[in-house]
Amino acid sequence: MARKKQFAIIGLGRFGGSVCKELNQMGHEVLAIDLDEKKVAEFAEFSTSALQLDSTNELALKSSGITNFENVIVAIGEDIQTSILMTLVLKDLDIPRVYVKAQNRYHQKVLMKIGVEQIIQPEVEMGKKIAESLGSQKTIDSIELSADYSISELLATAKVNRRSLNELKIRPKYGVSVIAIKRGEDLNIAPMPDDTLQAGDILTVLGLKKNIRHFDQAGL
Repeated sequence: MARKKQFAIIGLGRFGGSVCKELNQMGHEVLAIDLDEKKVAEFAEFSTSALQLDSTNELALKSSGITNFENVIVAIGEDIQTSILMTLVLKDLDIPRVYVKAQNRYHQKVLMKIGVEQIIQPEVEMGKKIAESLGSQKTIDSIELSADYSISELLATAKVNRRSLNELKIRPKYGVSVIAIKRGEDLNIAPMPDDTLQAGDILTVLGLKKNIRHFDQAGL
């Protein structure tokens, strides 16, 4: 079972609220913070604790117990000035990992200059994901592991029907590893080289993004 983590989310708009619900559903401890009392009340059931406070106030943040949290997500993108001030306060409090939603390129550049490493641009990231999906007839879903690597789910075509992984030589040819094969309700974790594929199988592959794109474009 995955280790339970602690997250504090500042800003309960569409993005922050969505992240709050998902993390709570995954079983993590979530502290939800917003200046708007109505939003705090709305997300009380989707968090371990929900607080209404001015998060640019260092004393108020300290009193919330936020320094006990390893991960803090600043989900206020619209008010760039507030976002930057809040981020500076969090850095002064020595929070180990601060994730900040950037509204635009200017906001991103300022965040980079003050030393924020985890910058989130949900609209850009979703746009990339949609473009990749639209541009591919095979890609079902993709999880970004780093700037270079990802895990993707691809739909097997008729070209691979009844052919084994060994015969297809996917890793030597394309530089990606097939780490799972799903066929209907059956899931084959860590498939063997002599396992055969069928059209309609869902292949979970791991590798460099460029290699996965190359494999996808091969139309297998």
